[in-house]
Amino acid sequence: MGSSDRQQQLQAFWTQLLPANSPLPDEALPNEALAQLDEALTHTSSGVTPHHEQLEFLGDAVLRLAASEFIAGAYPQMPVGERSSLRAQLVSDRWLAELGETLGIERWWRIGPKASGDPTAAATIRAELSEALIGAIYRIAGMQTVQAWLTPHWQRSAEAVLADPHRGNSKSALQEWSQGQGLGLPQYSCQEVSHRHGDPRRFHCSVTLPTDLSAEGWGGSRREAEQQAAASLLDQLVSC
Repeated sequence: MGSSDRQQQLQAFWTQLLPANSPLPDEALPNEALAQLDEALTHTSSGVTPHHEQLEFLGDAVLRLAASEFIAGAYPQMPVGERSSLRAQLVSDRWLAELGETLGIERWWRIGPKASGDPTAAATIRAELSEALIGAIYRIAGMQTVQAWLTPHWQRSAEAVLADPHRGNSKSALQEWSQGQGLGLPQYSCQEVSHRHGDPRRFHCSVTLPTDLSAEGWGGSRREAEQQAAASLLDQLVSC
């Protein structure tokens, strides 16, 4: 795990994670637990082993189960289809990247010089290490602790998603509107315009509908660019 300075950094990070009235133990973590945190915060690009990948794999499963339990408890009357849609938002790479940004995870991570010099990769690394961190906290303190830790973050995110009339899925909303108007399905055309991993403008997408309706969007993935294009077209329809 490295020097005593690194151990102190990890202990400080653990203390920062603790919300008010947290069930997380606030005493100093044993070396084994600190090693789990260090592994979660060590990206493959650093060339150091062990690195985050195994804990990220575990964190993926823990995250989905914990999110399902949160939704069931917070929204017991919500239909299963809507629960699935909400969960997709609460476990997405975008949500994980935002969690990492909220935590200031870049203050604690270890990444390689090439990755640190590529600002377009930052969101991807935040998402990967945040998911690994979830796996580490599960290993250190169990599922109930993960649930208690993530619940305040999910509460804010869920409220924002549910306040959005499109539930964060503009493509689906646009398709429903266009079919309701007898215009058929929206037509999407996407192009990869950058080959930089993590570039938020890697893909450009345009969407068209009959009667000369069109809009465009950008995204780090094809799906994100399509969603942005659909959202832009929906905004045009609202303003008409």
